[in-house]
Amino acid sequence: MTGQTTPPTHRILVVFNPKSGQGESGLPEFVTVLRDSGASVTERELQPDVPMSEYVRDLTEYSAVVGAGGDGTVSSLAYAMRDRNVPLLAYPAGTANLIAQNLDLPRDPADLARIVLDGHAVQLDLGEVDVRGEKSGFCMLAGAGADAAMIRDSEDLKERFGAMAYVMSAMKQLNPKKTRFQLTIDGERREFEGIGVMVANLGMANYRLPITDDISPSDGRFTVILMRAGNILRLVPNLIDSVRGKLGLGDPMFAGNLETLEAREITVDADDPFPLQYDGELHVETTPFTARILPGAIRLLTHVRRDELDT
Repeated sequence: MTGQTTPPTHRILVVFNPKSGQGESGLPEFVTVLRDSGASVTERELQPDVPMSEYVRDLTEYSAVVGAGGDGTVSSLAYAMRDRNVPLLAYPAGTANLIAQNLDLPRDPADLARIVLDGHAVQLDLGEVDVRGEKSGFCMLAGAGADAAMIRDSEDLKERFGAMAYVMSAMKQLNPKKTRFQLTIDGERREFEGIGVMVANLGMANYRLPITDDISPSDGRFTVILMRAGNILRLVPNLIDSVRGKLGLGDPMFAGNLETLEAREITVDADDPFPLQYDGELHVETTPFTARILPGAIRLLTHVRRDELDT
């Protein structure tokens, strides 16, 4: 029939946080590349007090979704999309962008657009955190203790110093509060004394350095990290151990500062209330919380294989 046009192969939904990236994310160029390729792009800007589920109410109409913002935006969007089988791109438009770093995503907008158009995605687990009956999702990790205090103290610094805010905040944790934690791990109770607990799904910090070894986002389990060290800087040797292990350079040399466990569900409480963070966002000012794994709940777009995401 004359005048009939072929519908676009790609229908892309872009959900973006206007407060992320300080205008340096390259998102307009990314959208232009997609449209120049023939894709149909719908853009939705996050608004205060609108639940993330509202932005993906018509999810089945799209071939892919792009979450442009910080790690909190991406993880919230992934949770709203869980078990829906539509792939998500973690567009790095925030300060640290650790989810994008774990996925080894490029920073260049044109390269990111090509990843969306290529459509290669990996099926990964999600974490679900439950605080007094209110549930949220996380892709990377949830933590109570020194790491959450670091996130809290960095909030006022991020606008001026960007990613360096996290380093400056870590220096403030040279003498963090220590307390006794009560854990319920897959139904079994235990206690330990330390400065924090991290529940990890993805396992790489900045520059894709492994937090610790044996973290996999596709094995249906968390790696629970018990932080016994007296301060944040004493965890640096453990980071060295992780790098040595990844490169096959020998057994750990600094095992005393951390203990790692596996769990499908964990409840964390503490004698002294601790701040709680998940995927870099400080949401609740105190423990307790419960985290549970959601196996294979999200497909994330990347150019790497799934086994390349393990530490």
